[in-house]
Amino acid sequence: MERPPLLWFEEARRMKRIRCAIYTRKSSEDGLEQDFNSLDAQREACEAYVASQRHEGWELLPNHYDDGGISGGHLERPALQRLMEAVDAKQVDQIVVYKIDRLTRSLSDFAKLVDRLDQAEASFVSVTQSFNTATSMGRLTLNVLLSFAQFEREVTAERIRDKIAASKRKGLWMGGNVPLGYEPDGRTLSINHAEAETILTLYGLYEEWGAMRLVQEAAGRLQLRSKQRRAPDGGLRGGKIMSRGQLHHILTNPIYAGRIRHKGQVFEGQHSAIIDPERWDALQDQLSGKAAKPRLSKQHRDPSLLAGKIIDEAGERLTPSHAQKGKTRYRYYISQKLVTGVTQADEKQRTWRIPALVLEGAIANAVQKRIGQLSAAANIQKFPGTETQIPDAREALEVVERVRIAPGKLTINLNAKRAQKPVGAELECDPDDLTLELPFTERRRGVEMKIIVGEGPANVDQVLVENVALANQWYRQLKDGLSYEAIALEAGTSKRRVQQLVDLAFLAPDIVREIVNGTQPLGLTSDWCLRHELPAEWKAQRQRITTL
Repeated sequence: MERPPLLWFEEARRMKRIRCAIYTRKSSEDGLEQDFNSLDAQREACEAYVASQRHEGWELLPNHYDDGGISGGHLERPALQRLMEAVDAKQVDQIVVYKIDRLTRSLSDFAKLVDRLDQAEASFVSVTQSFNTATSMGRLTLNVLLSFAQFEREVTAERIRDKIAASKRKGLWMGGNVPLGYEPDGRTLSINHAEAETILTLYGLYEEWGAMRLVQEAAGRLQLRSKQRRAPDGGLRGGKIMSRGQLHHILTNPIYAGRIRHKGQVFEGQHSAIIDPERWDALQDQLSGKAAKPRLSKQHRDPSLLAGKIIDEAGERLTPSHAQKGKTRYRYYISQKLVTGVTQADEKQRTWRIPALVLEGAIANAVQKRIGQLSAAANIQKFPGTETQIPDAREALEVVERVRIAPGKLTINLNAKRAQKPVGAELECDPDDLTLELPFTERRRGVEMKIIVGEGPANVDQVLVENVALANQWYRQLKDGLSYEAIALEAGTSKRRVQQLVDLAFLAPDIVREIVNGTQPLGLTSDWCLRHELPAEWKAQRQRITTL
């Protein structure tokens, strides 16, 4: 029996109004300039879906929330942030997306979004994927979809990295900041002859003077400037007198010899060389010869064996220094800026003051182990009485070609020829075997720094271990349908604490292993985790944590 028209009208009038906002996203900027692009197609499908639900009280809001050319691997998206602000202000009842991965491709980010939606009594719907999050099967389906979305994003990133590596092995230019002296020309570089004159002059100056300080002074007098680039905001960058670090980078960059460098390996490039390769190789020998001379003075009973070999992330060399307290002499390796004075232009660059004994001991120990491994692998005669060890630390440090220090990591390059001396035979090994990486943690007190190089002793933080276990337990309960309030009531704690700790369930597996084994950075504590928001991506988590 049909309902009377008047009764149907009264029911429609009493029907709850559901305000709908459409969110669209596209990872790349390709095609966004077209009259009808992917964002328009997503919005059209979502508008049709909202129209089909008009009988349920759905009403489309006029605001557009479109993120073009932005990855779904994070929440730093302008349109999404505007949308969530509208949700928090209870101006939106329903978010409509074409597919769930348009909203996010990260499980941890999704959990945060759902929590904000629950607090605002709002929800979301996917036009092309139907599931009911009120049931355990619906939540499982949603988690599987998000897991595959995150997996797809990570696999795509791996493919891009592999493609870049393969292209560089073929000598192709794969983008980035164009070096002084060149201009981009498709997948290769063409010589900018005006800038190439600057490069030739700099190489000539070093061949003549043989000292970076003198080259910097001469370059300043000649007004030799860095490459000027146009920034994304339209402003100009560069075009300034070059620092010593910039000069060192130019003089050691194989790009000028017609080569391409990738992750410590050098390949023949498809671009023309500005500097003759033989001349470039000779200058590298000249540079390493300067760097390999330790300061040996009759006044120094403890010579700085790594003098001239340590550089920071900007290419600036660290210089030996010492302090005297009573009869005790303390040696350090310090940044040049602490000697010459930090200029206003250098304020953003960090400075180093590293205890020499700790650094030299850790590096010598690592070199001894590596040479021992190479000895055993080559099946050559072992060192008398010491098996696979180099006889002493001094000889181990002489094998070191270069030490590059960056926050959380030491990269040590060994000299193949010098390594043959302690081994007593010719070494045949992969170039990667002559490169070592040592992690370290640091604690600052003013400009001075205490460092712990290598893995160090286990330091199990029981509170942090228990909190990680709790976070995983609570996350499983959330997936089973329990609310934050119910979990907090059962655990005898506050809802806010549950919300804070549950993020620890999304830590990368290797970080969790470090926490359990007590080898995590000293700064990674429960208190730090509660005060800071960790990124969703595991790679970004590792980068953040290594600086603690």
